[in-house]
Order: sequence, then structure tokens, then C-alpha cells
Amino acid sequence: MDQDFVGLASDCQYWLQKLSAWDQSSTLETQKDTCLYLPQFQEFLRQMYEALKEMDSNTVMERFPTIGQLLAKTCSNQFILAYDESQKFLIWCLCCLINKEPQNSGDSKLNSWIWGLLSHILSTFRFDIKEIGLFSQGLGYEPVDYYPALLKNVVLSLVSKLRESHLNGFNTQRRMAPERVASLSQVCVPLVTLPDFEPLVEGMLTYHGHEPQEVLCPAFFEAVNEAFLLKKISLPTPAVVSLWLRHFPSLEKAMLHLFAKLISRERNSLRRIECFIKDSLLPQAACHPAIFRVVDEMFRCALLETDGAPEVLAATQVFTHCFVEALEKENKQLRFAFKTYFPYTSPSLATVLLQHPKDTPQECRLQLLQRISQMLREAVEDQACGSCVDPFESWFLFIHFGSWADMAAEQLLRSETEAPVAALLWLLAFYYRPLDSSQQRAQTMAKVEAVLSRLQLLMLSRSTPLSAKELQAATGEGSNADPTQSVCGQLIRHLFLNFLLWTPGGRTIAREAITLAPAGSSLL
Repeated sequence: MDQDFVGLASDCQYWLQKLSAWDQSSTLETQKDTCLYLPQFQEFLRQMYEALKEMDSNTVMERFPTIGQLLAKTCSNQFILAYDESQKFLIWCLCCLINKEPQNSGDSKLNSWIWGLLSHILSTFRFDIKEIGLFSQGLGYEPVDYYPALLKNVVLSLVSKLRESHLNGFNTQRRMAPERVASLSQVCVPLVTLPDFEPLVEGMLTYHGHEPQEVLCPAFFEAVNEAFLLKKISLPTPAVVSLWLRHFPSLEKAMLHLFAKLISRERNSLRRIECFIKDSLLPQAACHPAIFRVVDEMFRCALLETDGAPEVLAATQVFTHCFVEALEKENKQLRFAFKTYFPYTSPSLATVLLQHPKDTPQECRLQLLQRISQMLREAVEDQACGSCVDPFESWFLFIHFGSWADMAAEQLLRSETEAPVAALLWLLAFYYRPLDSSQQRAQTMAKVEAVLSRLQLLMLSRSTPLSAKELQAATGEGSNADPTQSVCGQLIRHLFLNFLLWTPGGRTIAREAITLAPAGSSLL
């Protein structure tokens, strides 16, 4: 590595001499020589950036004491600025020299000088830099005072120009040319994390021209998305929505970033999952149907790849809850019909599921559960007139609103009125085993109903405090039981946990009951 630095330092001196020679003469021969060496100089800038990005600004100045002089000369060479990706590498190198936490006036002056070089590059979009230099000298301003303000004004001027372009529509005389917008987006790629450029980044994201194709370069979207995901910049929700609508790869990367947070860590509580999801801004962005469809498709793929892993189920349900909450908050009057978000399922079923069980009157819950069970059963099992749809589509809609399954289990154990047991059991059996045939589902329901009867009997005939062994016997999880033969273990576990939660004395024996369950038990 040290040998690489020695080689770069030597190259730095070589190119500094070249730049000085090109600076001193503007003859045709000099221009030809400049163009001849452009590819090699661009490669040098790339290598220099790879070295500089690993150091802090103080180390950079120690190892490459003439780097500032070299970059300054490069900024004044229009051939280099116009060649391929040289401008991008030049800006990246300049950004590596910025001291993020200046400790003294020397650091501040260095930062100001670098801002001046950056403003020089950006100002070519609106101004003649020579005129600016003469004007500032005439006013008596020093670069340390003038360049930061110039940079701020250039940024605000570009933002204003972008806004005018959007408002003026097809008035080509007053709007910024698409080529210029594309070039500006390329220049902004290495600058997106700098606070002074946030207004410009936001302006670029919310800019909408009238061209048939996207004019902003993909690298700009990728850089902004990466900075946003890593919390290096803060963007308002409309700008983030525009980013993900205009560049779906960024949206997909945001979802993968969220999945990594939710699944790769230790088991997260539902509250922590909710915090991760809300912090991602994905539920708010998903209020736009196009974004929701991409996000929902990724949840679908995750469920298929993991065979409906509990972690993915939980994440899907929490996301849906946050999405519905954002939808209600943003759209007092819905801009899009709810069917737009779930186009492959029954609109009436989606409308019923959209109601949260806790928000419905207690006396209506059983009726709604029975209605949901009936509609799902008709969609999945009714063969009349070829109306039977893919069970997975109906299940995928249902699991978004998993609180209805929780309510079904609760009503089976707590309902003071006679509950429609068959309808509730079918709902739970479908929730856990959506691809079963009607016959397999009926067998599952019969086994679970037997467990339910024993649990209800245990509740009614209790004259002494409830014991963990009695509960274990009621669920059929004895020490000699083979849990691998249980085709409905998850469903029984659901009832078991509800029993512990809602039965008087259940919580006091919860730890003992779980401890007594054999290894691999469906109750664990």
C-alpha cells in the first residue's frame, strides 16, 4: 500500500507539471497534447480518489502536499472538465479534502477554498466564472467570504431554474434544456451528502420535465438512495416518493435494506419492527399504488422463499398496519380506490378486512368473522361456474390483516355467546395451511376442535388452580407425543397462547407450561 502511495505521489508531480505547461499556453499544439492525455489523466484521477477516500483530510495533505494545487489547475482546464467522467472523479477528489469538523481557521479556510472550486464547476451551468471573479474583486470580497455565499446562491439559482422549468411546461425558451438537467444530475452524484446541496438534490428529485424518457442519470438516483438509506441525508417524503417512482431499482434496494434490518438481527419485538418500518418511509410512500405494488410483490416473494416464515408474516402484517395508518392520515378522501392496491382479490373482501377488529363493536365481531370466513371459503373452495380462484391470492390478502386470525382464536375461547365454531376453525385452518385440500382442511379442523373442547372443558370444570400438566394434557402434548406427526401444530399453539393469555391464572403458569413442553413441540 505504501508503494502505491509513493507511485501516486510521483504521478501527482508529473501531472502537475503537465497541467502547468497546458496552463501557460493555449496554442493548437497544447490543446492537441491535452486531448491526447485525457484518458490517462482521468485514470489518474480515479486512482487518486480510490486512495483519498480511505484517509481523512489531514492525512491527505501530509501524503500529497501538492494535491490542492493539482486539483485547482484541473478545475480551470475546460478540456478535462468536458471529458467523459473526469469531472465526476475531480469532484470526488475535492470532497475528500473537505474537513467535516474543522478544528481551526486553517481548516475553515481550506474548506472555503474547496467550496470555491466546487462553485467554479457548478457555476458553468449559469455563469461565466471569469466575470464572477472580476466582479467579486471589484467589490473587495476575499474568497474565504465570497465563495460559500456564491455556492449557496448557485444552488438556489439552479433550484429556481428547475422549478421554473417544471412550471413553464412546453415553453422551451424559459425551461432548462434536458441535456443540461442530465449533466447537472451527473455533477451532483458525488455531492449528494453535502448539506449545502440538499435543496438542489430535492429540486432534482421533484423536477418533472416533459420528455418521454427519464433525463436524470441512474447514478444520481443510486447515490441519493444510498445516502438516504444510510441516514447521510434527510429528505421530505414527497422527494423520497419521487425518487422511488422514477427509479424502481432504488425502491427495491430500500426494501432489501428493510428486510436486512428486520430479519438479520436477533428476534425483534413487534414494536421494534414497527419502528424500523415507519422509519423507512416505505408505508408513507406506498400510498402511491405503483410503489405499493412493488413493495407488496417483494413481501410475496419473501413469503414464498421462506415458506411463510413467522418473521416475514409478522413484518407483512406490521407493514400493512402502518400503510393503512398512513393512507388514512394522508387521504381523508381516498385518491385511489382500495381495489387499486389489491387488484387480484374481491373488493368486498378487501373492504371488510380493512376494518381493524378492535375498531369494530364487540357485538359485531363474530358476524364479521363469519362473513370473512364465508367469503374466503367461497373464493377458495367453490367450484361452481369456475369461480374458484388461486388459494394463494386469497391467503396473501388475508395474512396482510392477521389481526382477524387473532380475533378468531380469541373468540373461540372467550365468546360469551355461541360462536360459529366451524367458520372460525376454517378461518384459522386456512390461515396456517392455505394450500390444503378441502378434505385435509376438514381433518385439521376436527383435530383442533377436539383440543378446543378439552380446553373449554378445562375452563368450565376448574375447581382448583390451573396446572401446567393439565394444560399439557388438554393440548395433547404429552411427553411421549411425536410433534412431527402434528399437522396443525401452529394452530394449536395459537389457541394455547390465547388460553394462557385470557384464562384467569393462565399467565402465572405460562413459564412452567412452556418449560414442560418437549423439545420440538408445536407449543414452543
